[in-house]
Formats: sequence, C-alpha cells, structure tokens
Amino acid sequence: MKILSTIAISLAIVFILAGCGKDSGSGGKAGDASTATIKFNENFAKSLDLNNPRDFDDAKRGFVARPSGKITTATGEVLVDFDDFKFEEGMAPHTVNPSLWRHAIPNAQFGLFKVTEGVYQLRGFDIANMTLIEGKSGWIVVDPLTCRESAESAIAFARKQLGNKPVSAIIFTHSHVDHFGGALGVISSQEVAKRKLPVIAPDGFMEEATSENVMVGTAMARRSIYQFGKNLERSAKGMVDNGLGKSVAYGNVGILPPNRIIRQPKENIVVDGVRFVFYNVPGAEAPAEMTFLLPDNKAYCGAEIIGQTMHNLLPVRGVVSKVL
Repeated sequence: MKILSTIAISLAIVFILAGCGKDSGSGGKAGDASTATIKFNENFAKSLDLNNPRDFDDAKRGFVARPSGKITTATGEVLVDFDDFKFEEGMAPHTVNPSLWRHAIPNAQFGLFKVTEGVYQLRGFDIANMTLIEGKSGWIVVDPLTCRESAESAIAFARKQLGNKPVSAIIFTHSHVDHFGGALGVISSQEVAKRKLPVIAPDGFMEEATSENVMVGTAMARRSIYQFGKNLERSAKGMVDNGLGKSVAYGNVGILPPNRIIRQPKENIVVDGVRFVFYNVPGAEAPAEMTFLLPDNKAYCGAEIIGQTMHNLLPVRGVVSKVL
C-alpha cells in the first residue's frame, strides 16, 4: 500500500451537493396512500408478530443518556435534529409499510449506550454508530461517523457522561465514508502524529476510501441524496428511516491515513492495553473491511457484516437497480 500522506486528506468533495434544500427536486408534495396501498399494508400487517417486544427491548438495552437539540455546521445548517423522528409511535400510518414502521421506531433510540463493561456506543448522531472502547490511557474510537460535526458532537456527549478522557487510538472497520469521515472531529492529524497514536484499518483501506469518495465523489454524492432521502421531509409521507440508521449527517468530511494495516486473515494486537483479534475480510460488505473480537470483554464487532437493523433501503446500485 502506498502511504499517501501523514496529513489528513480532505474528502469534502463527497458532499458538494449537500447544500440543496429539503424541497429540492421533490416534484410536488407527498400524497395520501391509495386504496390499493392501504389494503396491501393492512393485509401485510397480519403476517407480522407486532406484539413481540424483543426488538424494542434490545434497542433500549444499556441506555445511558439521550442527546437533545441539533447538530449544525459552523454556518448554522442543521445536519441532525434529534427531534426529527418523534412522530414515529403507535400503529403504522397508511402511507408506511408496517414492517418498515416497526423497524423505524426502535431504530430511533438515540444516545449513549453501554454494550458491556468498557464498551459504549453512540447511536443516532449519524447513520452509523460510533463505538468507544475503554483503554488503559483513553478511548479507542471505532468508526467515527460520516462528518466532523456529528463525530465531534458524539464524542463531546460521551465525555459529558463518562468523563473527559483523551483518544488513545482510532479504528476504521471498513472503507465506507460513514465509518471514517468524521475522524477529524475526534482528533487532529497533528495530535495523532505528536502522540504517535495508532490508526488501524484493513488492507486496501486508503485506496478504496479515496477512489470511492474522491475519484467518483460527485456521482457518489448524487446517488447518496436519493439513496438516503436527504431532501425528503421527516414525516409519515416523507422519510421515516434509512434502514441501517435514521439519516446521514451531510457535513465536512475528512480522513486520517492509517499507520497500522491489518493484512493477515487474523492478527492479534494489543491496543492501549486492550487485546484485539482482528479478522481481515475484504469484499464482505466493503472492498476493504475487517471485524474484531475483544476476548477479555467477550464482545465482537461485526462491522456491517452482522447487524440487527436492515441495510440501506434503496442503494441505487448493482442488482438492486435491476429489481426496481
């Protein structure tokens, strides 16, 4: 792998188109459900076990605290509003498939959660989750979200609840922007260099991250606006969920070049006093991807290969476009 730079590389080009207003390209207001849609959704609901509470219990497990307010850019543009999805409660409205509605409600459990002793997650600050692992000297940060603003907000919220510990390492599980784009909101490249902190990623990470988000960045940005419903109003007639998470924070994107690459199928490493077993799994959910085990914490991170949520609802690519 070529070392591209020891200085953070700006990938802001990814979201050049993010300045469009919510009504942009809407083609008119959303309408009511048709008779056929209402009938289909009612019949479909009968096939679901809507009284099973397990999904809701799982979503609340380990809850520590919920954020309030908004995440904004320096110019005041709202990236995340933690009240956007408060309309999601009760039975599914006629305009939403009952299965999607049931999925959307537990997926709107935002905040800081304790996964197990020494492991925490921040959910709802972006489409992905950011994980904090307590090391000997500070927080090992796993997948620092899509943009500087959401990651900065998430780490600040965690420190408010758990104490003002420094970052002791960064881990990128794979090469999709929602898992590395907020790195500079967590720590600067200068501090990484000064303190000689490990930045760990799978083999091929920089090549895949830059080719996907710089070389074809404009096309990816346009696709993401449609895929994630950026310009749709948050309502039962607009956007209710992205499947994987609630919504994407379209802010300032950057990257930290990794200085420790996982190349072997399995590698055992101690990071800030914590034992990790990394598994290199290229081509799984991303071209460059890895998972890891924390044997002492009895915890496993499956990146996006394993998840209780759905994946993206409408990825405009590959075989999905043929189905549509």
